[in-house]
Amino acid sequence: MAEPGSELPESAEAAGPQDGGQAPLPAGSSAGPQERAEKAKPDLLQEDDPCSDYGSRDKPGTALGRTVPDGNVLFPDIFHTDHLLFYERFKAYQDYILADCKASEVKEFTAEYLEKVLEPSGWQAVWRTNVFEVLVEVVDVEYSALKAVVQLSEPFLCESRVSTFTMECMQELLELKERQIPLQELWVVYDESGEFDQTALAVEHVRFFYQCIWRTWDEEEEDDFDYFVRCVEPRLRLHYDILEHRVPSGLVADYQNLLSQCEELYRKFLNVRNSISSSDSDSEVENVTMVEGLKLYEEIEHLKQKLKLIENPLLRYVFAYQKSSGLQAKGQRPTGTKVTHVVSSIMMASLLQSLIRDKLCPESCGEELEIQFHNDPLAAVNACYEGDTVIICPGHYVVDGVFCIADSVELEGYGLPDDIVIEKRGKGDNFVDCTGANIRISSLKLVQHDAVEGILNVHHGKTTLENCVLQCETTGITIRTSAELLMKNSDLYGAKGAGVEIYPGSTCTLLDNGIHHCKEGILIKNFLDEHYDMPKITMVNNMIHNNEGYGVVLVRPTMPSDVKDPSADRTKGNTQPTQAGDGTACLEGFRQEQLPECVTDELELYEQAEVSEQTEGNYEIANELGATSAKKSQMHKKRLSELGITEADDNLMSQEMFVSIVGNQFKWNGKGSFGTFVF
Repeated sequence: MAEPGSELPESAEAAGPQDGGQAPLPAGSSAGPQERAEKAKPDLLQEDDPCSDYGSRDKPGTALGRTVPDGNVLFPDIFHTDHLLFYERFKAYQDYILADCKASEVKEFTAEYLEKVLEPSGWQAVWRTNVFEVLVEVVDVEYSALKAVVQLSEPFLCESRVSTFTMECMQELLELKERQIPLQELWVVYDESGEFDQTALAVEHVRFFYQCIWRTWDEEEEDDFDYFVRCVEPRLRLHYDILEHRVPSGLVADYQNLLSQCEELYRKFLNVRNSISSSDSDSEVENVTMVEGLKLYEEIEHLKQKLKLIENPLLRYVFAYQKSSGLQAKGQRPTGTKVTHVVSSIMMASLLQSLIRDKLCPESCGEELEIQFHNDPLAAVNACYEGDTVIICPGHYVVDGVFCIADSVELEGYGLPDDIVIEKRGKGDNFVDCTGANIRISSLKLVQHDAVEGILNVHHGKTTLENCVLQCETTGITIRTSAELLMKNSDLYGAKGAGVEIYPGSTCTLLDNGIHHCKEGILIKNFLDEHYDMPKITMVNNMIHNNEGYGVVLVRPTMPSDVKDPSADRTKGNTQPTQAGDGTACLEGFRQEQLPECVTDELELYEQAEVSEQTEGNYEIANELGATSAKKSQMHKKRLSELGITEADDNLMSQEMFVSIVGNQFKWNGKGSFGTFVF
């Protein structure tokens, strides 16, 4: 098992854009800013650099495209620069602009870069704000302030979104600003000669940096590290991962909300700090203000850590995030009837006879059936109400959309899974979204393409998956908080993330499945700070093999007892399994004596197999999960005690992870059968 925190599971997102440019210069270089900048900036006009996005003045004509501005005013065309590729921005910031600068040196390095590439005057730009757009001419550049000195162009062109701005009003506004406009508010007017290509690109790099990379609190961070490596590269990769739909929409929403919260709190913190620094008194009011400032500082640091975790392509993969499905159940049909939907691309007489004999015969069903025919499985599912059944005949079905199953319905393949293939095309977070109280899917092969999240996502209720084949592309199956999955006799493979993701507070039963050729086999997630019950997990006779990382990975917070705890021995697999009286190996991580039975109605008793290299992971996993469950329970009790709750109902504060780990085989997993990630 991995030492706590020593190894991280690699994520599907970890691949990210691969055109990473050159390696950054060593952090902590003793050279001064000017010397380091010169080392990092080759000749910007060299012609033999195929990756350079700066063009060459020796080549006639522009290398950049043009964009026609929106709106009613006939502004001149502007350079099209907001489409740059990841490696172009990466190379510009690493090699030409920031090099190995510290956060406090960013503005200085940027100014030095602009002095080398930005034309000081003689070019036009559209000055854009949230209120207006106006055409201006640049007459000078204040490099150290990252601003351009401008004057209104002739003829006067202006478009306002709020009220009409006259030329006199705009002149007055420019006078108030001392005619200095931030470069990121300027869009360079297109010029065919190529003379202003570098100027347009330089302005774009400055604009993108301050809009998408820079954070207002960066300058106050420690200066011991290379700013590009620590902040710029992960944020740039995250930006392009989001653009290229490699990050789930729920996680993107989480990140944007965290960023907004952090920016708002930081503004409040600056106001509080300024009020303290401007006051000379030592009054009680000031003391209260200092306490408020410290509280804001702690909240900001906490949010910043969460942002960094999401920015890291490895860490963002291991944590759970909240996501609402938004699916609404239809309920029963107004007529109260239940319908059997038959899906077949071509209905032959022989197939219909077989269906009537095996599935649609009134004698076998006990009642008269209402039948609807479809040639598309997605249309059939969309037509379902509570209690309906969908029978899918052999064939290869290609669907462009998401199966949203909000009612208790049954999807059943008529034949072997390999003969009934449903293949997803087109973009989308998921392939199958389940929120119904009792959904059953059987004898189907699902093939996933172009999804950001998993092949099947269980948001609420119980989903049973039996005798299915799941060919994944990103994550496999996700069981979210309060949801339940029973997966039997199925085969799952190909996930670039985890084959199965288990969220806190969920219930997951895996029986006789194959989970293989994924990044990780099973990932047991945790929220960063929210408190939820541990998941209830049952794994019996599964074959978990040929995964790139671990067979099973547990994400858990650092416990106070991690330093010295007798249970630590158990996490290393030193404890032997307990033996049930009937000879069945049944491992429970916690409150073993209170476990009702090793197997429920869904389980059958399995004879104990000889302990071998392939099966010893069962004991290691069960013991680690049990130890974690016990520690979380103790922490929760302590939390309640601090709140003055001395007696609590055991059911209310139950934190056990019901674990039955029996007869599973772990073979040829790249990093071993089990690993923990401690945060």
